[in-house]
Amino acid sequence: MGSAAMDVNGNFAADKKFVVVFVLGGPGSGKGTQCANIVQYFGFTHLSAGDLLRAEIKSGSENGTMIQNMIKEGKIVPSEVTIKLLQQAMLESGNDKFLIDGFPRNEENRAAFEHVTKIEPEFVLFFDCSEEEMERRLLSRNQGRVDDNIETIRKRFRVFVESSIPVIEHYEAKEKVSKIDAGKSVDEVFEDVKAIFSPYSAQAA
Repeated sequence: MGSAAMDVNGNFAADKKFVVVFVLGGPGSGKGTQCANIVQYFGFTHLSAGDLLRAEIKSGSENGTMIQNMIKEGKIVPSEVTIKLLQQAMLESGNDKFLIDGFPRNEENRAAFEHVTKIEPEFVLFFDCSEEEMERRLLSRNQGRVDDNIETIRKRFRVFVESSIPVIEHYEAKEKVSKIDAGKSVDEVFEDVKAIFSPYSAQAA
């Protein structure tokens, strides 16, 4: 499980070990709520790939402009770009325990992350939720969000299944997937989460 980590110059430093947990789940599976709980109870830092990309675009940097143009043209942002932002955020946080949310989105992301960072995740936390339940939650929760009509939700769900399931299968083969029934209530789901994270509680901030 020893994962090499980087020093400030982006070189690998053997003396610092990062604990990385990938958090995967479809739209409306309740990942955000549970990530906030894990941060509070177990001292992890929550990094959202999407938030980091949005922040980079907002910063107006050259990199941000490139990302924005790619998104505008409907292109996928290269794995390396997202991974660099994640690495930077990990180094700047000063923490050594991370929840990485919404990444890897597909097998190519996963392979690139391990190749670039030389970090293999401790495990993948997979919020397993039926399409019907996610649909119900998104429709009741997000009246204000234009992209949350039935068709869009179903499309997002299909994209999630097609791209993320291979990632989950890869880690399942290594016995590194903790699957949670995300159809239950928030409190019940957190009880399951707590059981999975209990080995990390001793070091909790």
